[in-house]
Amino acid sequence: MLWGVSMYLSSMLFLLLGSVCCLGMSLICLSSGQAWFIEWELVSLNSSSIVMTLILDWMSFMFLGFVMFISSMVLYYSGEYMAGDKNMNRFMYLVLGFVLSMGFLIISPNLVSILLGWDGLGLVSYVLVIYYQNEKSSNAGMLTAMSNRIGDVAILLAISLFFSCGGWNFLFYVSDMPVLSSSELLWGLVIMAGMTKSAQIPFSAWLPAAMAAPTPVSALVHSSTLVTAGVYLLIRFSAALEGSSSQTVLLLLSSLTMFMAGLGANFEYDLKKIIALSTLSQLGVMMSILSLGYPDLAFFHLLAHALFKALLFMCAGTVIHSVKDYQDIRMMGGLVHHMPLTGMCMNLANLALCGTPFLAGFYSKDVILEVAFMSPINLVAFVLYTLATGLTVCYTMRLVYYTLSGDFNLGNLYSISDNASIMSSPMMALSMGAIFGGAALSWLIFPSPYMICLSLFFKTLALSVSVVGGLAGYMLNMVVVNYELNSLKMYSSTVFAGSMWFMPYLSTYGVSKNLLVGGEMYQKIGDSGWSEYYGGQGIYGVVSKTSSYLQVLQDNSMKVYMLSFLLWVILLFFMMM
Repeated sequence: MLWGVSMYLSSMLFLLLGSVCCLGMSLICLSSGQAWFIEWELVSLNSSSIVMTLILDWMSFMFLGFVMFISSMVLYYSGEYMAGDKNMNRFMYLVLGFVLSMGFLIISPNLVSILLGWDGLGLVSYVLVIYYQNEKSSNAGMLTAMSNRIGDVAILLAISLFFSCGGWNFLFYVSDMPVLSSSELLWGLVIMAGMTKSAQIPFSAWLPAAMAAPTPVSALVHSSTLVTAGVYLLIRFSAALEGSSSQTVLLLLSSLTMFMAGLGANFEYDLKKIIALSTLSQLGVMMSILSLGYPDLAFFHLLAHALFKALLFMCAGTVIHSVKDYQDIRMMGGLVHHMPLTGMCMNLANLALCGTPFLAGFYSKDVILEVAFMSPINLVAFVLYTLATGLTVCYTMRLVYYTLSGDFNLGNLYSISDNASIMSSPMMALSMGAIFGGAALSWLIFPSPYMICLSLFFKTLALSVSVVGGLAGYMLNMVVVNYELNSLKMYSSTVFAGSMWFMPYLSTYGVSKNLLVGGEMYQKIGDSGWSEYYGGQGIYGVVSKTSSYLQVLQDNSMKVYMLSFLLWVILLFFMMM
């Protein structure tokens, strides 16, 4: 136990020191406009060389600093959350491996070397999702791994297409990609890789399923590591998106993703899955503004979202830890009276998620909505943007009612308090980030502000929709809880909206059933049919018979010699005639 305590403390201090150094280097790069591109030649043979390349600019330094800061808080938080676990050291090593993979992905400008971090994230995420070793965790881990393998294959195919550029350092070639004959296919593969890692439609089913991992892992995954890797990759490739036909497709899919996630969160009762669906909705916001040609805004929201989403997951973990591992929000209620510090931090994170003025989410989300309304988007994307904004506040207020301010539903025997000081300290540190982080980032990333010209209707639209969504989310659920469950009257619509539009079914049983049918058919006709008869087994039979004849000839039998002698005599006789 002493080794576990020293380990999480030393890991936290190491990552915190690295975070301070990276953020300081980011400020230096921002003020001087410098960036470092480092090449390290590993092997050189004749005219071929294998080179490891690193990119160190303000964006990679800043993102790496945020990843290290949030990881240090998560590791310190895990010191008490995972204290009773027998394999706590293994958990710490896995989280450190996760952070190492993400760091390598951030500083890699080479499409080949980026695979090390990309596949490292996929492998370690699978091991962390199946950490509790039960059937549900195993299924969720397999869904996560298989969904992310689609993106890995897309990256491998993109590497082969990069041969036409003459190298794999994609930062040098993104501006020339629209000129290439294979640019549309190449950009489509990169988009598919980013969509699988960031769980956009139709690859959204794995993200709520990954909630089978321990809550500290969820705080790390859903804030700054795994799910943001796809957005970060597309930010680096954003120069090639200009004028591409993929822009409209990505805009519609990301808008549908944030609407679908916001709608599904209003029908979900699992605390961690509600927060996971809110992450999916915010990933849709990042992808949509990225498809409109604003990678700096997408990166801004990526960092601001990481602060309050890690805080929200930590608060959820504290609540789950206190109520003896319940995750159903209907079993909670009135927790603000027993856990005032956790309730304050959770409300702060929820308000930042809704875009409340002068919190972290406001500075990024409000600018994104206004720039999107000012851009020439189609009517479908505009409606989805508006509805998703209202649904975000709706499910947030629903969560506040069921967990913090509703009726107390835990029974008579309970012991709920904020006595866990080790878990409370990182929550307070992230609370400061949720309050001041958005303003500080806006001053650093945007020294000259955007010029936004909107009418009064569009200027107040986001605020109006948020107010309406908040009132609906709080008041409607109060009526539903106290009187009758109205969702049962529209059961089929409720199931459709609450099951992510049947995507978990389509991604698991629907795929496996079709593969099973195809496998049986091809096995009977192909593997066990004609290909086997004229292939492996057929050749094996011919070779076996031939070898048996040769074995008879080599047995030194007089009968064989006499028979062969007679055959040679008959053959010579016919030849002489």
